[in-house]
Amino acid sequence: MVFHPPVQIVAKAGDAGKYKVGLPWWNMIMRGFMSGAYIAMGAGLATVCGTGVADFLGPGFAALIRGAVFPVGLIITVLTGAELFTGDAMLAPMAAFIHKISWASVFNLWIWVYVGNVIGSLLYAYLMAYGPLTNWDATGAGSASVFGVTAVSIAWGKVNYAGGMAMWSLFLKAIGCNWLVNLAVLLGICADDAVGKFFGIWFPIMAFVSSGLEHSIANIYFIPAGIMVKGFLTPEQLAVHADKVVDLNWMTMWTNNVILVTIGNTIGGLFFVGVIYWVAFRKEIAALK
Repeated sequence: MVFHPPVQIVAKAGDAGKYKVGLPWWNMIMRGFMSGAYIAMGAGLATVCGTGVADFLGPGFAALIRGAVFPVGLIITVLTGAELFTGDAMLAPMAAFIHKISWASVFNLWIWVYVGNVIGSLLYAYLMAYGPLTNWDATGAGSASVFGVTAVSIAWGKVNYAGGMAMWSLFLKAIGCNWLVNLAVLLGICADDAVGKFFGIWFPIMAFVSSGLEHSIANIYFIPAGIMVKGFLTPEQLAVHADKVVDLNWMTMWTNNVILVTIGNTIGGLFFVGVIYWVAFRKEIAALK
């Protein structure tokens, strides 16, 4: 197993970022679409595998199981060359620091990749919502499956950040999330073989999911999936959420979660990984040239 020292990892991150910003816009969207769907695949798997676990093993084990399966999305993204906004929040700025590329090209990458991520996540949310998350009878009437009930519960929880301190908590969760996500990206870069990349990515992603942190692209799966399945809940199932103070809909998805989480994710990747590692290793990177 080949292991690259830290200075080479940072330099390789900058090289990766330089390559990414040079892609044409349509390619950024296409690769972003793939990664958005892959992250949604991990989120959908976490929804299914975490269902009912807390009732038997407690909330801690339920969180661990969700965290253990969710990393499949980033593993596929890294190993197949797809583009994820939250990873590019660190890689593109690293290229700007090392290779002096323009910040306009960084923002261009962020915008098109984010668009692709949104499309991919929404498409997979639809696939899950009308697939495993619902049951259909011979008349064409649908009802939420046990996994669908879990999906709605997750989504409702993600939009119910009401009040200043709750939103501050959401913001901090978003920063912490992308701090870990980009450490996973760096650990994926540090190994040249598939097994090394797998474990390098898996542990930090497992940590962020199990800790209950907030990922913007994953939430663009979690919340829409819940919104789509919500209409299939029975009155008794809806009553479980009667204590929620914020409704679950397309508006609250953005205002109560995704916008603030996107900002927090950007700060977590840009400053807590990109800037810190660039400052820490800038002299060694200069010596490599």
